[in-house]
Amino acid sequence: MDKDVSAGSATSTTLGHLALGLTLLAFGIGNTGVIDNVAASDAAALATWVGGIALFIVGLLEFRAGDGGAGTAFAGLGAFWFTWGMGTGAEVSAEAAGLFMLLFALLALTLTLGASGSGILGQGVYGLLCVSMLLLAIASFAGNDGLAKAGGWAGAVAGLAAWYGATATLAHWPTFTGRAAGRGVTATG
Repeated sequence: MDKDVSAGSATSTTLGHLALGLTLLAFGIGNTGVIDNVAASDAAALATWVGGIALFIVGLLEFRAGDGGAGTAFAGLGAFWFTWGMGTGAEVSAEAAGLFMLLFALLALTLTLGASGSGILGQGVYGLLCVSMLLLAIASFAGNDGLAKAGGWAGAVAGLAAWYGATATLAHWPTFTGRAAGRGVTATG
């Protein structure tokens, strides 16, 4: 790649939010149980390749472009999604699964606080991800299916918000910041 050409940009940020949105949507819906015979574990391949590898690469591109916030978000989330996707189906205790979700929630909390100037979509996606992971962690520790479903719904809504933000950037739709996205403004970052 030519060093004069930016490796990270609104385009890679949009791709990152699209990958995050679709991964979260599949993971969230799987946890809700709203579709028969679809579980969160069915999102493992998507979480590994799209949520893991693609997000991590987008994060590296953002770091190269000098955007430490987006780089941290996408590389960190990519690492967590990859780990979750690769570990799906492995024999782990409910406590170990809960601890992993709790750590994931802490990352999401950091991203929420770091996205304070990014508008309702940017902070909302990470905030809902934090709520989702926290509910899933508590559900795992307590063995509570109702909390797991609530966590799934929070994840699905976060996924829809990330998807909308990426789509809004490409389609020049409003992003609830008072201006249309896609004209030098990223949708959620």
